[in-house]
Amino acid sequence: MSIIGFPLLLIPVAICNIIVFLMPGLGFDAALARVALPSGATWTIALGDVLVALGVLLLLPEVMKAARPGAKYLTDHLLSLLVLGGTVAEFVMLPQFANQTVFVLAMLALVDFLSGVALRSRHQSAARAGQPAKRRGKAVQPIALPEDTTEAPAPALPASELSPQTAEPTSAATTAASMAEAVLLDRPEPVKAAGSQAVAELAKAEEKSPAR
Repeated sequence: MSIIGFPLLLIPVAICNIIVFLMPGLGFDAALARVALPSGATWTIALGDVLVALGVLLLLPEVMKAARPGAKYLTDHLLSLLVLGGTVAEFVMLPQFANQTVFVLAMLALVDFLSGVALRSRHQSAARAGQPAKRRGKAVQPIALPEDTTEAPAPALPASELSPQTAEPTSAATTAASMAEAVLLDRPEPVKAAGSQAVAELAKAEEKSPAR
């Protein structure tokens, strides 16, 4: 069973009421034990000191309960307020409760109530700050990217298919070079006889022409 709705500080306050109403001869300053300290002094542990220490220890789980995100804030605050109001009323109205023990317990109840209110306001502000972020996250939709319409490059041909094509220009070039070399080698030499005949004819023509 959960203890979220039960105020733990009610335990020391209830013990105070039991002592006052059911044990009239027992006071809050009654010594429960005496402890010798290393300094040589003797520390007397009174009943009121034990109740105050119990209240301080129970204040920690009270604050931890209020800090839980799913805690019952309204119920916890209402019960803490009732404990605070009852303790203060007994301290002010009843002479049996007019002592430092009840006063310290009332201060612890006040701290419990104020810490619960502060933690609740903090949770509410954090929740309000997180709501716009969630709404924005829902409104955002992923943008569809356009499909890639570029054609894939043609696959490269293997070396075995490229070798005949590269071999043809090489063979044609070698054939043309060999033909040009053959033409140069087969060029006829100039005929000397035809040249000498032309010179003789020119000489005869000069002799026949009358001298000027």
